[in-house]
Amino acid sequence: MNVRLFHLCATHAWSAVTTDYRPASLGTEGFIHLSTEQQWRGTAARFFRGCDDLLLLELDAASLAGLVRFEPADGDEFPHLYGPLPRTAVVAVTNVSVDEAGRVTTRAR
Repeated sequence: MNVRLFHLCATHAWSAVTTDYRPASLGTEGFIHLSTEQQWRGTAARFFRGCDDLLLLELDAASLAGLVRFEPADGDEFPHLYGPLPRTAVVAVTNVSVDEAGRVTTRAR
């Protein structure tokens, strides 16, 4: 899988992870919501307005290949990870803020 995959999460949720990340959606929906490089800013603007303590996790998609399915949602095909996210699959972490108007800014960690 050559596509770059991303996941947005609260800083405190990721800082507690030592091996596998298991957000609430894994238990309630059976998967972890991911985005492509083209989708993550729209996802941030739609679902995280007013949040200034987010992390953007860039994932090594090849290490998740058997567990990721692209499925229709909101008129697009979004990647969903069916299983926990191994901490070792994260290749980069970026701080993200989304203002009340949905403008997304990033800053290096």
